[in-house]
Amino acid sequence: MGMNGTDEMMQDPATDAEVVGAVQAEEGVPAASAVDAGAVSQAEYDGLKRERDQTLDRMARMQAEFDNARKRDAKEKADFRDYAVGNAAEAFLGVLDNFQLALKAQGSPEQFRSGVELIAKQLDEAVRGLGVQPVETVGQQFDPRFHEALGSVETPEFPDGAVAEEIRRGYRI
Repeated sequence: MGMNGTDEMMQDPATDAEVVGAVQAEEGVPAASAVDAGAVSQAEYDGLKRERDQTLDRMARMQAEFDNARKRDAKEKADFRDYAVGNAAEAFLGVLDNFQLALKAQGSPEQFRSGVELIAKQLDEAVRGLGVQPVETVGQQFDPRFHEALGSVETPEFPDGAVAEEIRRGYRI
């Protein structure tokens, strides 16, 4: 190198591999392996870049599949809810129609009562059709998991802790 060593380097540009090779040659490492190391590094770089691109592509596809599955699940839930509500409502439409007819009917109180009893029976059948069962209470031992106490009375008819009277019927599915 002359006095102006930087100018000489600018006039003769060298690649990184050549510079590394020259440095390694001075240190006793053969220059051929330095060039191969540079070529392998580029090949490894290209391979890793391809692998990264493939991984990103797989991730994008998996995200899309996940979003589609979530949307499909939400649609299935909505469809099932609509189906269940539709079936439940269908069971009560006949009862509603019969109540409407009873309200329009002109008849004696006994006939009206008989009609309401038939509607109550129809409603009971509709509820049982949905899997709803009444909870038996009178005479049964009080169980706070199923019963709600409104008061306490002493009576010789029932033992202590038994339900004496049902104010409002309970149900379970």
